[in-house]
Amino acid sequence: MNRRRTAAAVAAIAAIAAAALAPATAMAAADTTPKASLTDIENDVMCVSCHEPLAVAQSPQAIAERNYVRTLIAQGQTKAQIEQALVGQYGPAVLGKPPAHGFNLTVYILPPLILIAGIGTLVLLLPKWRRRSKANAEARATVPEPSIATADAHRLDEELRRYGG
Repeated sequence: MNRRRTAAAVAAIAAIAAAALAPATAMAAADTTPKASLTDIENDVMCVSCHEPLAVAQSPQAIAERNYVRTLIAQGQTKAQIEQALVGQYGPAVLGKPPAHGFNLTVYILPPLILIAGIGTLVLLLPKWRRRSKANAEARATVPEPSIATADAHRLDEELRRYGG
């Protein structure tokens, strides 16, 4: 019976919490437009005069770009709208990442292709290299060691005794 009371109390607390959070979740669901922030945009945009990220650029042009972004944020525009406005104002050089179409698409396609080609080359060549190294090791194992003449063996033993070896 004690467990029933505990379960009922937990259920009541959960119901009260859900009722209290319902207006907040309804307001959050109504406002689905993502808010843009200056720091978020600064990291994805370049200064067109000094070619540095806007977050670290200190040139007068960077200050002007930041002020322009602040006015667009104050107007309630989203990050995508602000980036489009910046491209319209300053050109595509303002974007930190090139758009993924046309020739710029090679920036996104070429590195994975090179990685896949390298892995494929290793998959094909590693077994061949391992077989070749095994064959070389076996060939070296079958070659007898050269024997030395008796006089040379005596001289070697004498020198080893003399030098403490």
